Amino acid sequence: MRRKLRSPLPQRHGLDPARLRTPDDGPWRTMREHLVERLPRVDPARIDEMLREERIVDLTGPLAVDAPFVPRSFVWFHRDLPVEAPVPFEIGIVHRDEHLLVVDKPHFLATIPRGKHVVETALVRLRRDLALPTLSPAHRLDRVTAGLVLFVITPELRGRYQTLFRDRLVRKTYEAVAPYRPELTLPRTVRSRIVKERGVIRAQEVPGEVNAETHVELVDHARGLGRYRLRPLTGRTHQLRLHLCSLGIPIVGDDLYPELLDTPLDDYSGPLQLLARTLEFTDPVSGEPRRFESGLRLRAWEPDGRTDGLQGISARS
Repeated sequence: MRRKLRSPLPQRHGLDPARLRTPDDGPWRTMREHLVERLPRVDPARIDEMLREERIVDLTGPLAVDAPFVPRSFVWFHRDLPVEAPVPFEIGIVHRDEHLLVVDKPHFLATIPRGKHVVETALVRLRRDLALPTLSPAHRLDRVTAGLVLFVITPELRGRYQTLFRDRLVRKTYEAVAPYRPELTLPRTVRSRIVKERGVIRAQEVPGEVNAETHVELVDHARGLGRYRLRPLTGRTHQLRLHLCSLGIPIVGDDLYPELLDTPLDDYSGPLQLLARTLEFTDPVSGEPRRFESGLRLRAWEPDGRTDGLQGISARS
């Protein structure tokens, strides 16, 4: 097994540098020519600037502007960051030990860097603010969903915890606030086939073999709203949102189902009322049972609609 090359560049803003491997051969005279072709979304003038500023390196150090092309070699650099609106909510620490970190992720904060969300993500914030450069998520939670996310502190154990989620060995419960329909018979298990095409923002239910199951029960109701406990038996994209919508009770604050609404990324006024409430599993390292519960509450269920704070320590404190 080959040992992974360690980057000569440190993390920046909690982010690892990008790494590129050059092909076995090619027509390029210089590394610059190869990078211009390899990175078509980056302006060639920007690549020249990065080379002059010694921001692109190989194992021997910064690349010169006229450095010759070297096949089967590696280069590292930090990508330019997108302009991001700060997400004005803290991350709550639910549990921390030598191997695991469990947090309460707020609404509107992505779990990991992707697309327009890079620095303003849970992973990058936690790596930076808690000085945990090798921290990695065992699973993901949608940007608009709040609640529990489990991160692995010890790199060597990452795969063991990620496998729990992959193999559906983690018991999850969610809480949602949605319209109350007295004629709806609950509890029930909703089963359907959900597909999501790459590049399409919404998933959809289609005819065919079932691949998504959610157990839905009503916990309480008041003021025309219901508080629902959801137990997903599978993990399809937008599964909980689609299944409640199919029952005629779309989740409060949902800007995708049943209708796609054009909501600005920095509009935090109407969070999706969906919360990852509990995680339970048998620890693959200690063999002990583990159970974690979110300290968040969904504000639509509060009588005055106020936003409740987190129980635990702020990641920015």
